[in-house]
Amino acid sequence: MAQELCVVVSAEDRARLAAIIDDRNRPLKHVQRAQIVLFSADRLPVFQVARRAAVSCPAVWRWQRRYADTGVDGLLRDKTRPPGKEPVPTATVAKVLALTCGEPTGEATHWTGRAMAKAVGLSLRTVQRIWQAHHLQPHRIRTFKRSNDPAFAEKVEDILGLYMHPPAHAVVLSIDEKSQIQALDRTQPGLPIKPGRCGTMTHDYKRHGTTTLFAALNTLDGGVLGRCMQRHTHQEFIRFLNAVERAVPAGKLVHAILDNYGTHKYPKVKAWFARHPRWIFHLEMSVVLHRVSQRLPAGGDEDRQGAQPVGRPRHVSNGVG
Repeated sequence: MAQELCVVVSAEDRARLAAIIDDRNRPLKHVQRAQIVLFSADRLPVFQVARRAAVSCPAVWRWQRRYADTGVDGLLRDKTRPPGKEPVPTATVAKVLALTCGEPTGEATHWTGRAMAKAVGLSLRTVQRIWQAHHLQPHRIRTFKRSNDPAFAEKVEDILGLYMHPPAHAVVLSIDEKSQIQALDRTQPGLPIKPGRCGTMTHDYKRHGTTTLFAALNTLDGGVLGRCMQRHTHQEFIRFLNAVERAVPAGKLVHAILDNYGTHKYPKVKAWFARHPRWIFHLEMSVVLHRVSQRLPAGGDEDRQGAQPVGRPRHVSNGVG
């Protein structure tokens, strides 16, 4: 094959190339390049150089030229290459960001990666990289609730004060109900679990209507008193209050936290409040605040040692008012 140039190696370069070949920690590509130059300096034909170095003839020509231009240092580093695909223009990135922060087209609730890629003419992965670089997550929504109650701050202090700094010699109960619970049963009884065999149950089930769960959570020790009833009217609620009244030790005040559900403000429920003076109800709270307060950790005094009291609960009047 044609020899493009004559490789001349100085004594210093020959020593450096020999050291590269003998170095077992060198990358294989560096060793092959050094061998190409030394074999070429010995006036071997191109095809023999390629066979001994286990490379192609174009590779021999390439590294002969590289050595002639940059010397030994040129063999130890690769040339920088342009990217295979040009970066996304700044105007296109700005368009993606503007569309993402706006309303989606059609009847979609939010932008998806494929919808955005189709709208701007980019690939799905490119859109995902742009979103990731700018910390955009169109599929996520953070909800909030702002109360328009002028006494909202006082109610927050009242309710959270019960959780964070409960009064002495009293029981604090968070009362709520869960309606429309499906009562389901399997069509045939299943077999229990045994060694080497898992438990069994039928794939189909029978419906037995719905039930309502009334529950009272003791915020001090986490105990729950619950009752399941067919409906959730004021009659069932009064029956549940009677059950709680019997379960709470005599002589203790009962602070009950309730939401503003209509059943809790029924006239007969108000009458029940009046007949039980030891019950102190904290009512007229928004459902949102009630749900947030239920997420506070429940436990003994050791769980509250590091907590600062929000405020002592205000003793509101018996009844809903």
